[in-house]
Amino acid sequence: MLNNELRYFMAVATTGSLSAASEQLYVAGSAISRQIQKLETRLGVALFDRHARGMILTDAGQILANHVRKSMRDMEYALAEIHGLTAVRKALVRLACTDGMAFDLLPGLLARFRKLHPGISFDLQVGSAMQVAEWVRRNACDIAFQFSLAPEKEVEIIAAWPAPVLLLVDGGHPLVWQESVAMEDLHLYPLVLPEAGTTLRQLFDLSCRMAGTFIEPVFSSNNFSALYDFTRHTPDAVTVCSHFSVLWRATRDGMTLKTINNTSLSQRMLQIQVPGSKHRPAAVNAFLTMIAQALESEHKAWMARLG
Repeated sequence: MLNNELRYFMAVATTGSLSAASEQLYVAGSAISRQIQKLETRLGVALFDRHARGMILTDAGQILANHVRKSMRDMEYALAEIHGLTAVRKALVRLACTDGMAFDLLPGLLARFRKLHPGISFDLQVGSAMQVAEWVRRNACDIAFQFSLAPEKEVEIIAAWPAPVLLLVDGGHPLVWQESVAMEDLHLYPLVLPEAGTTLRQLFDLSCRMAGTFIEPVFSSNNFSALYDFTRHTPDAVTVCSHFSVLWRATRDGMTLKTINNTSLSQRMLQIQVPGSKHRPAAVNAFLTMIAQALESEHKAWMARLG
């Protein structure tokens, strides 16, 4: 709620001239000029450099304009919070994730959230780790989910969980009964891997080199759904993923996750990311709260199963 002095000041700061501000506010230019001069007198500094072609903010004017804009945003945020549930009833939440998160986990959590808030719509874009990082930095999404080897720059990390690379096999696979699985053991079975360049493939290839072994996959793809179904339908095949990628689907399909005896495969983290220094609408905050709680609960349950 701005008084006339600040309202007229911001109009000129935004439009760059008294005449343009006059047209915008339907107020005489002379009245606007008097209010700005009154504000300058009260502050003891010039807020504009006057030129024939318009008015340009001085350093002091720029500082004031920035503070006024922040106050206006804070007021908008306060009103949104006051309306609370009304703000959550109808909104679009833009999501971005890498391929593994789109396979099973996110669709299930989105459906769960919409049962509580049926007015919320979601748009989910799936890309590479580099694409997702760029989308969140450019504010092209409200929330991003990705498996990362290191913290991303210029983004805020809301929560993170260990997401080690695990072996995924059929429930009747010989490796299920093997107490400890090493990289060398995988030579005996058809190997299914994501394409080169993904964080998962990078860690797997690094672990092979450290173990002094090399394993050529029988099938690779940039689509996790294809990797998963190929593994299901190929006798004795093995693939790799995080437990988050197949949180509910693996159990339903009779698949089993096994740890691999290699510390290099434990470096990945699942991160929930949001654009830095950006106010989040009520719907985004509500979804973030729900999904962070759900992932924390599921991760604890997985750790308990590991013993």
